[in-house]
Parts: sequence; C-alpha cells; structure tokens
Amino acid sequence: MTQPPNEPPQGGFGEPQDQPPADPFGKQPAPQTPPPAGGFGAPQTPPAGGFGAPQTPPAGGFGAPQTPPPAGPPQQQPGYGYPQAPPQQPGYGYPQAPPQQPGYGFPQAPPVGGYGMPPGQPPQQGYGYPTAPMQPQYPAPPQGGNGGRKLSTQTQIIIAAVVAVALIVGGGVWFASSGGEGGKKNETSDSTGTTGDSKGGSDNGAGGGGKEKAPANTKSTVAFRLAEPKVPDVTQLDGSWLTDKAYVKTGVNEIVGYDKVKGTKLWSIPLDGQLCAASRHMSKDYKTAIAFQQAKPTKTNKYPPCTQVGALDLSAGKLMWSKSVTAGTGGDDAIRFDEITLSGTTVAAGGTEGGAAFDLNTGAERWKPKVTADGCYDKGYGGGEALAVVRRCGTYDDPQLVIQALNPTTGAPLSSFKMPPGVEYASIVSTKPLVVAADVGDTAGDGSGISDFFSIDASTGKLLTKITADGDKYAARCGSTEVETCQQLAVGNNRLYLPTEEHEGTGEYGDTNEIVSFDLTTGKPTSDKADAGDRYTMFPIRMDGPNIIAYKEPPYDKGGQIVSIDGSTFKQTVLLENPAEESVRDAETSFSADYAEFLFSGGRLFISETMASKRGDSSLDANRYLVVSFGTG
Repeated sequence: MTQPPNEPPQGGFGEPQDQPPADPFGKQPAPQTPPPAGGFGAPQTPPAGGFGAPQTPPAGGFGAPQTPPPAGPPQQQPGYGYPQAPPQQPGYGYPQAPPQQPGYGFPQAPPVGGYGMPPGQPPQQGYGYPTAPMQPQYPAPPQGGNGGRKLSTQTQIIIAAVVAVALIVGGGVWFASSGGEGGKKNETSDSTGTTGDSKGGSDNGAGGGGKEKAPANTKSTVAFRLAEPKVPDVTQLDGSWLTDKAYVKTGVNEIVGYDKVKGTKLWSIPLDGQLCAASRHMSKDYKTAIAFQQAKPTKTNKYPPCTQVGALDLSAGKLMWSKSVTAGTGGDDAIRFDEITLSGTTVAAGGTEGGAAFDLNTGAERWKPKVTADGCYDKGYGGGEALAVVRRCGTYDDPQLVIQALNPTTGAPLSSFKMPPGVEYASIVSTKPLVVAADVGDTAGDGSGISDFFSIDASTGKLLTKITADGDKYAARCGSTEVETCQQLAVGNNRLYLPTEEHEGTGEYGDTNEIVSFDLTTGKPTSDKADAGDRYTMFPIRMDGPNIIAYKEPPYDKGGQIVSIDGSTFKQTVLLENPAEESVRDAETSFSADYAEFLFSGGRLFISETMASKRGDSSLDANRYLVVSFGTG
C-alpha cells in the first residue's frame, strides 16, 4: 500500500506515495487529509492537476488494436478517423512531395531569426541561458484529449469502422471517444562520439562495442508469465532488477527473486511493510537500496509512513540492513522518504522532511543535508556513475530549485546551478554527464513533465546548453515531483536520445516514429535518426556502451522487438522479436509503456507492472500480469 502524500502523486519509476495514487485501472481512492503545514521541509501541495500527474493508461496497453482493420471500401459518409480521399490541400500527416529539408521528426538547425522572427533580428534565448530550439519541419498535430497523447491511426480506423457499421445497420449514430532502465547500473558515457550519416537497415551484429549481440535466431518465445497479485487496494510495485541468475521483482510486502529463464521462485525477502521507493541502480555485486513502510497496513492505519531504508543483496536474496533516521531538528519523528538512489557505495534517500545518506554495505549513516533557515531541503537524488541532488528553497509561490553535484561519501557540493524561474520540479536524467529535465512554467502541455533539458558542467555548475523539447514533437516522460523517474529516453556519447511523437507512416494503416539525438555541449540536433518502420513505434530503454537499446511497440498483428542502434552509424540490429500469436500479443500489449518497467539483457526481455489494484469481475481483470518474459535460444 501507499501512504499519505508529501507531494502529489505521479507516474513513473520509484513513485513513493503517502496516500494511494491514482489507480491506472480506473479506481480512484478517497483523498486523505493532508499533513499540517509549517516547519522545516513542510510539504508543499501544488494545485491539483499539476504537470506530469499520472494519466489512466488506455485499455489495451500501448494503444495498438488487437484486431486487424476492417476490409472493404469506405462509405460515402465515413465516420471520424476513416481513411478519406486526399484533400485538395493535404492535411497533417498526409503524404507530401519530398521537402527540400528533412521531413517529420528529423532535427533541424534553428532559423537565423529564431521562432517566427524576421531575418536579421536576434533570436530570443529565454531565461538568459544559451538555447538550441529543436525545430523538425512538419506541421503541428492537432490538440486532443487522451491525456495529451494522440489517438493512433489504427485506433481511429477502428472507431470509424464501428460508426460506419452502425449507420448502415440501424440508421443511428453513436459516438465513441477516448479521453529505466530498472535493473542494470545506469551506465552513461561522457565520451564525445561522432555520428555518421543516418542509415536504415540492419546488420549482422550490433557494432560500436556494445555487449548485446544478435543471436543466430532472433525469434523469441514466452519464457514465463507471472500473475498480478490480488490486492485489496492500490499497491505500489516499483522495482525490478536483473542479476546473473535471477530476475528480481517487488511483490506485496516482499521482494522476490525468480529464475530468469524458468520463472520459478528462488527466494523471497519479507518486508515490515510495502515498498514505496526503489533504486533503479545496482552495485557491480548486485546490491541495491529500497525504502519501505514501517509496518503493514491495518484498519486503523491504512497507510503507514515510509520511514525505513534498507539494502538488498540480490545475489544472496537477503535484506542486509534496515533503519530509520530522524531529521535532527529537535523532534523524534522518523523522516518519511519519497525516493531513493544509489551511487557507488552511497545510498541517498530524500523527501520533503529531509534526507540522509548511508553506507551500502554496513548501513552506517554517512551524512545528512544541512538544515537552512530559509526552508531549503533536498527533494531527491540522482545516482548511477555520480551523485546529484535537486534542492528546493523558497516558498510554494516562489520556489527556487538548485541542482548540485555532490561528493557521494561526504555529501559536500561540488558545484551548483540555479534553475530558471518558473520551474517547480526538476528531474535528473543523468548524473554523468549531468542532464536535468524540467517543465518550465508548466508549458509542456502534454503531461510529460518536460519542456526543456539542461546540460550542466558538473565540475563548475555552468550551463552548457538548454534544449527546448516541444511536447507535440517528442515523447519522453518524467515524473512530476520525483527526481529520478524519467523514461523512454537515454544519454550517452555526449548526446541526448529522444523518441518523436507518433505520426502517420507511409503505409495505409498505422503510426510510426523515430529516435533522434541532440549534442549535449552545443544543444544542436545531430544527423542521427532511427526510423521505427511502418506501424511500429520505438523508444530507448538504456545505453549499451555506445549503442542504444530500444523497444519497438508492435502493430496489431505482430510482436514487439528489441533493437540495438549503433551509436556511430545508427544502423539497427534486431536482437529479439516476439511472437505474433494473438494470446501472446495480448499479454505483451497489456502493459502501458508509461507505467511499466522494461529490462533487457542477454537475449531476454522482462516487462513488468509498477502498480496493482483491486480486481474486478471482468475476464480482462482475471488475466492481468505482473511480469511477462521473453527469451531467444
């Protein structure tokens, strides 16, 4: 179970809650009484509906329909979304004559005069920082519902066909509408790579020094499926990791290790209460950190506080240590933690009531952030190859966020960078190089939590560049209040890799997209572009040395794929292709990309849920999965 909030709930990996978060399956728990205001680190409750709040995932997972599009000619008066005759003035996404400049999703250098400015006038930089706006040359898609996510072409076709049938049969009309890598150490490269011409196609093996290689047969089979546990209420299940022998996943009041080939249970680590935060990083010897509730829920205490920090040995299947700490401001109450991370042998946990750092192996307290008179506190930390913090100061009406690179052992700041005005929350995308995402002035407009990326020199705190990410064009996501929850993007080769939003492909049915990149020193787009291909859409999962590991979401009649994208040539190599059998497709696409964890290593893919809710009586609820695993060979 989750617990009463210190911040508003949001989606994404490692989401600790003090009250039950929004149920992705449609059930909304009753709101809890917020804690009193005042005092150091008092929780700041932003207005409802803040950016990045979790949206209810569409039924069916990624939005890909599970039945083929209807055959037969369109009616004279087709419904919404049905294929139309070409208009005299082609609309958004309609095949065009080849433009002189690269087409949809391909990054462009900004015009001399900036956005819409006459030539000869200086561009507006915004916030007083160097900026490299991203300007793909394609029309802006229409705004719609669905939580800022656009309906896929396949979905529109199916809706239109049903409407057309209803018109023919009954003469009536009815309207239908619809609204990290989690396991391996997050290795990001700070080396400057060179990018050649972007090319499609595939190769016999992933190049550029990546560890993942294509097997002789890339066709996969289902390794195992784990049923979603039955829970009485919304229950957080963040956290999944891979060791040399086990796939490890959060359960109900426990952490469970499974044989990563067979799915049989190897061991279980019982917890005093439900997990509420998990590090996405591991040490080289498979140790990681979690935060969990101090007790199991009862009728009188449904949401125990998240005060316990612990370290897991995932090879041995044991809890090495667990403890709570006080804020040190005169009270004896234990700090409630919202999130947790790992860098080297330092465990760092943060929240609105304070933070603390521990030795991974012994549990010894290493440091606590300083308490300041102006109410500054460490909101949360980003780990991996280095350690960084988002420190929040000021008031709710006038917050000031500071990004600091830290010495993991002592907690001493190595550098500081003040985020621009209008930034309420920030997410650490990478610590080496240091990259931060934020929704400046709530301008993203798509629920992604991202309007801009900030590339920062960690040694000096100097801003290298700011990259503006238009929510209508780019599809990565970060949690609204959590510091280390970004997904569907990657950092490596001194580049930021982003997926574009879905758009119509060249085929008759189905959407597609691309992965493109931006230089983290200059902020300029590179020539990198990997096409998902007709009816597939793709997003990065993680880096593999200089290569990008990406997941391809399948169309209605195929299985998903894992590909390796060469960091130099951008050639794609298929590493795994899932079965097209309907029952397998249904299981794979039952997971929403925005609310699931994807792990891939050594020819094995694991997709898992991050939250469970009380089951209903429908057959759909009866077949909900916690994990689905695929493997080659």
